[in-house]
Amino acid sequence: MDDGLRFKPFGLTSLLLMVLGWGGLYLLVNRTLPYVWPRWAFFFLVLMALTGTILPVVYFFHRRFPGEKPAEANVIVRQALWFGVYGATLAWLQLGRLVTIYVVLGLGGGLAALEYFTRLREKSHWKPPLPSDDQPS
Repeated sequence: MDDGLRFKPFGLTSLLLMVLGWGGLYLLVNRTLPYVWPRWAFFFLVLMALTGTILPVVYFFHRRFPGEKPAEANVIVRQALWFGVYGATLAWLQLGRLVTIYVVLGLGGGLAALEYFTRLREKSHWKPPLPSDDQPS
């Protein structure tokens, strides 16, 4: 089954996000002090690093377990981005010592529900059938 999605664009994007994210985090942690702007950069770089790291995994799961209608590229990138948002939000909450098992599960469940309802909305859009040359007018 070929759904038209190739790994090359995802692989290049993933590699770029991982190099910039993890490399930037390494430089940021080793060469700056935790002032305001480096903290914001930390969360941005965590988002990039986690998104780039999980992107090939999300792509693999969509290739391995396709639904009735295969996922498009924007769905794969969005789902990988949710993982980055999840990790960056947990890192931010950890600064205030607010992370408990209930927060971890609640935030994960909330993001999963948000993605579920987004996918449900995408599937519910009606698309008119395209006229064919074989059908009489």
